[in-house]
Amino acid sequence: MILNNSTTLLTDKRGHILINEPSVVALDIKTKQVLTTGNEAKKMIGRTPGSIVPVMPIRGGVIADFDMTADMLHSFMQRSSKRNMFTKTSVAVSVPSGVTEVERRAVEDAVRAAGAQDVELVEAPMAAALGAGLPVYEATGSMIIDFGGGTCDIAVVTLGRVASCNSVKIGGDAINEAIVNYLKKEHGLLVGEKTGEDIKLKIGSASEYDGEAAMEIKGRRVEDGLPGSAEITSADIREVINVLIDEIIDILDRGIYLTGGGAKLRGLKEKLERDIKIPVIVPNAPETCVALGTSVCLKRGFK
Repeated sequence: MILNNSTTLLTDKRGHILINEPSVVALDIKTKQVLTTGNEAKKMIGRTPGSIVPVMPIRGGVIADFDMTADMLHSFMQRSSKRNMFTKTSVAVSVPSGVTEVERRAVEDAVRAAGAQDVELVEAPMAAALGAGLPVYEATGSMIIDFGGGTCDIAVVTLGRVASCNSVKIGGDAINEAIVNYLKKEHGLLVGEKTGEDIKLKIGSASEYDGEAAMEIKGRRVEDGLPGSAEITSADIREVINVLIDEIIDILDRGIYLTGGGAKLRGLKEKLERDIKIPVIVPNAPETCVALGTSVCLKRGFK
């Protein structure tokens, strides 16, 4: 299981993806009742009465709202159990390498509260390395960058453990927020995080690419709250993104495996290779490597 800011993924022991949905809960603040989770909850954002609000219970790769996290996981696990994933209610769940013992305990307790009996926590870089098929149990070091929604873990794994790791709270969500702040500061335009994500996906990049474009962005003007608009280009957004990416470039070795949803950012592989002079390998479906790695841990059995 991956449990992060943007997405929750559940797999079975065979590595089949059972749940791949946004880490969002739709909450009725009048009744305190959870109405729905995941894809359906995300669809409600901006389209429902004021009494129904979206809650994102994971922030910075850790649990920000315990009850909402437990409710969300319970919903996901109920749906996935119809496909016989949780017959033994044993769950391996990834956590960022830099989390504290208190944060680790919160994750374990939330998964148990959602219905699991046996819980194993796996550091995200190790899970990602397993999911990417790296020889993590051999006496050779493999370097990996797991660029997720809330954190970026940079690690060397060898002999079945994380030998060295650095975790920074920079991920896909931080990029969305940086774009929102850029529009506010440079164009005096207020937009939501969803608009920031749309911009990132449509014209965002870490290096130049063919077909660069411009977008007209609509929002509210900072000065008076009235509707306004601004035109931004791929080059504008690249400058915003690379301020964050440059904080991550601090690695050296024979090669780096790049995993996590952020690995799909257009041009990221090329920029990393150019700046650190090291080959960067992006596995197929990098966003699922951590989830697949937790399924490998389940298959091997708990410690």
